[in-house]
Amino acid sequence: MIKLNGTVIEQGRFPDGTLALNMDCSLIDAMMFEQHITWLYDGDDEMFTIMSLVDILKRTNRFEKCTLHLPYLPNARMDRIKTNDENFSLKVFSNWLNGFGFDRVIVENVHSNVSNALINNIKDRLPDMDIKDIVKKYNFDVIFFPDEGACKRYKDMEAIKELNLPIAFGIKNRDWKTGEILGLDVMGADVKDKNVLIIDDICSKGFTFYYSGQKLKELGAKDIRLYITHCEDNIQNGQILKTDVISKVYTTDTICHIKDEKIEFVRNFRD
Repeated sequence: MIKLNGTVIEQGRFPDGTLALNMDCSLIDAMMFEQHITWLYDGDDEMFTIMSLVDILKRTNRFEKCTLHLPYLPNARMDRIKTNDENFSLKVFSNWLNGFGFDRVIVENVHSNVSNALINNIKDRLPDMDIKDIVKKYNFDVIFFPDEGACKRYKDMEAIKELNLPIAFGIKNRDWKTGEILGLDVMGADVKDKNVLIIDDICSKGFTFYYSGQKLKELGAKDIRLYITHCEDNIQNGQILKTDVISKVYTTDTICHIKDEKIEFVRNFRD
């Protein structure tokens, strides 16, 4: 889904499958001087729509100042390569994005900090608002980060400092040949008889969070809930929604399209 200043841009197709950008160009003159494009990523085919939309704005002299809001930044998982024959997709995507000359590129809790080095004029927004909204609805006793990287990234957020809650974090024991998680140790605060909020950026099947929840339960945690900014639909193929280890999943609708009684959207970008 792509929006220009809050209006959804209709993306049709010609009979041969190519893009038919159904946009009333006469409306551009009535729009604000500073353009704001929102791209709610649903696939790489939308990249050509962005190219076409920017072309229209430039040809109508309406690209003097333009912000791109890309809540979910794709390709951030492929943020490094070991050999030259691998696809460094984050760098390829970043080079493409930089070519437009956006004044700002706003992302929500990007998966890899490498993105902040590769993308020009990027503003990576941490999930302070989401965490503040969640803790208004439920009383937590401990904040848990599933690994040391998440702890380092989020522990100094404004929302975490305001909560002033004890912090625990996980240390994963992983088989580096297969990537399989063999176990997890919990460091930091005592979680026995505590309500615990797990915080991280993205969830696929959610095995890391499931194993974290299992370990927290073993240590006596009372209720365990999970916040992730970006929740892939693939979560339904893991154990989180099928078991009672984690009682609630808080997320946004950046890339999550499924409905489940366990999932609660704390922010909706697609409305």
